[in-house]
Amino acid sequence: MGVFKSEIEQEYDEKRKKRRAVNLSHAEKGVVFFDLDMAHVEEGVVIGAGTYIGPAVVITGDTEIGDDCVIGQNCRIENSRIGGGCHVDQSVVTNSEVGENTAVGPFAYMRPGSFVGARCKIGDFVEIKNSVIGDDTKISHLSYIGDADLGTNINVGCGVVFVNYDGREKHRSTVGDGAFIGCNVNIISPVTIESGSYVAAGSTVSRRVPSGALLVARPSAQVREGWVEKRGLLKDRLEKLEGKDS
Repeated sequence: MGVFKSEIEQEYDEKRKKRRAVNLSHAEKGVVFFDLDMAHVEEGVVIGAGTYIGPAVVITGDTEIGDDCVIGQNCRIENSRIGGGCHVDQSVVTNSEVGENTAVGPFAYMRPGSFVGARCKIGDFVEIKNSVIGDDTKISHLSYIGDADLGTNINVGCGVVFVNYDGREKHRSTVGDGAFIGCNVNIISPVTIESGSYVAAGSTVSRRVPSGALLVARPSAQVREGWVEKRGLLKDRLEKLEGKDS
C-alpha cells in the first residue's frame, strides 16, 4: 500500500527534485557542493568550475560566479558578479560586483550599486552601499561605506563611517589611492580625502584633506587625578577589590 502524500507534500517534493536537478547540472560541470540538497541555485545562474558551494547558500537572479571561488555557508547572492578566486563567507551580496581574488565576510553586506575591485578585503560586519572600492583596498571590520568612491590600496580602519545623509539628501565622498583612514573615523560627506593622506584615529573629517597631509580632529585628552574618589563613584566596587587583596 503506497504512502499518501498531501498536495503540499507533493508540491515540495517537486521543488526539491527541481532544485537538485539544477545543482546536479552544475556539479557535472565541476562545481563542488557541500550537499546537493542544501543549496538553492536558480536556473540561469552561472557558476565556474572548481567553485565550492556551502550549505544553506541561496544564489538567485542574474548572477555569475567565476572559477575556483568559495561561497561559504549561509550566503545570499542576488543579481551579482563574483570574480574568480573569491571567498564569500556568511554574507549578502545584492546587485553588486566583486573583483577577482577578493574576500568578503563573514557577515558583510554589499547593497545595490556596489563595485569592489580585485584582491580586496571586505571583512566582518562591513556594509557597502552604492560605492566603488578600488583594487587592493582593505576594509577589515565594523565599517559603513555609503555613497563613496575609494581608490586603490587604501586601508580603512575599524569603525569608520561615511556619514552620507544630512536628513534631506545623500552626499558622496572620495578617498584617493594609498590613503590611510584610522579607526573610529567619521567622514562627513561630501568631502575629499586625497591620495596618500593620513586620517588619524578618532577624527571627524568635514573638510578636504590634501595629498600627503595628516588630519587630526579630536579633542585633547584630560586626566583629572582623584576625580573618582572625590565624586564617590565606584566605591562599592573598589572596596570589593580591596577585600580580595586582603
